[in-house]
Amino acid sequence: MQKWYHLVPKNTGLSIYAWIIFCILPFYFIFRTSGALEIVFGIFMILLFFTAYSVSFLSEGWAVYLSVGVEMVISVVMTVFLGYVYFALFLAFYIGNIPHKAGFITLYVIHLVTTVAAVTISYFTQNVIFFSQLPFIVFSVIGVVLLPLTIYFRNKQEQLENQLEAANQKLSQLAVLEERQRIARDLHDTLGQKLSMIGLKSDLAGKLVDAKPPAAKNELNDIHQTARTALKEVREMVSNMKGAKLEDEVNRVQEMLTAAQIDFHLEGNAELTDTPLFIENVLSMCLKEAVTNVVKHSGASSCTVIISPLREEVLMEIQDNGIGKTNQKGTYFENGLQGMRDRLEFVNGSLEMTSVNGTTLSIRVPNDIQRPEQEDLS
Repeated sequence: MQKWYHLVPKNTGLSIYAWIIFCILPFYFIFRTSGALEIVFGIFMILLFFTAYSVSFLSEGWAVYLSVGVEMVISVVMTVFLGYVYFALFLAFYIGNIPHKAGFITLYVIHLVTTVAAVTISYFTQNVIFFSQLPFIVFSVIGVVLLPLTIYFRNKQEQLENQLEAANQKLSQLAVLEERQRIARDLHDTLGQKLSMIGLKSDLAGKLVDAKPPAAKNELNDIHQTARTALKEVREMVSNMKGAKLEDEVNRVQEMLTAAQIDFHLEGNAELTDTPLFIENVLSMCLKEAVTNVVKHSGASSCTVIISPLREEVLMEIQDNGIGKTNQKGTYFENGLQGMRDRLEFVNGSLEMTSVNGTTLSIRVPNDIQRPEQEDLS
């Protein structure tokens, strides 16, 4: 719910100036009456309505229904006796923001029935005032019908989007944790045993250095060889981390999409034989970024990855049936697309995006890396 001072509803499709006019209009109708008693009564009802309206944003439980009931009574009285129906729009906005389904339906039906009944009675009792503002009254009744439903379902959609975003963040955190655990296991398997061996042989060499120098020398040679082997394995492990294979990345994004309840389809072969590892690494990072965007921003239920190794280039397409979005300038800047373009430009690749019945990213990367000539620094 909004705060108590948000008397002017926001994000309802109407300008703030229109709501201000709705706040001022009751004074116009009040001062059109002839008697001083009616004017005092009307001003009192206006102040009472906005007081109850403010309190309703702070209330919980039964107090909400009590304050809304007071507001409905004031709205009906103002409509019947002064021909002022616009308080019903404020009530419609508030009812649309009630999160509980049962409370929303109850108040929505009561408010709709009382508003229609008050307008009908006013049609016979306030003919002159009523017909002078007939288009606005029709607009208000339509607002009472549609505004609560629009706001209620919009809030539900935002709530689901927030839950999906939280779930995506949780998945990202779990992926990071799993990667850390994998690195820890690799380091333990790679270095743990060999460092333990180096420690034991160092102690043994220290004991043999005076008693049996040749044996101590052999132990030192073993230590040297073990250290070189460990260094080689660490370099291979780091190289594997830096150079992700496309086939492995396809398996990872499939797991990501499955966790997000998005159907995954693969067309083509992800095992590239004639493509340099660096190019394959760029494709892997672009695939990861594209699928991450699909999960976080597309709202899709299906994602298809098409890999087409051609003679001179590799074409990879990521298609989804979601909503997709680009910024107004079409620079693919948002949602990580600019980073993909930067990677592809480094290898003379290209990125194209189309949004027809979903979104399709077309990534083209040449098989041969064209390196710029070295500048003559002499």
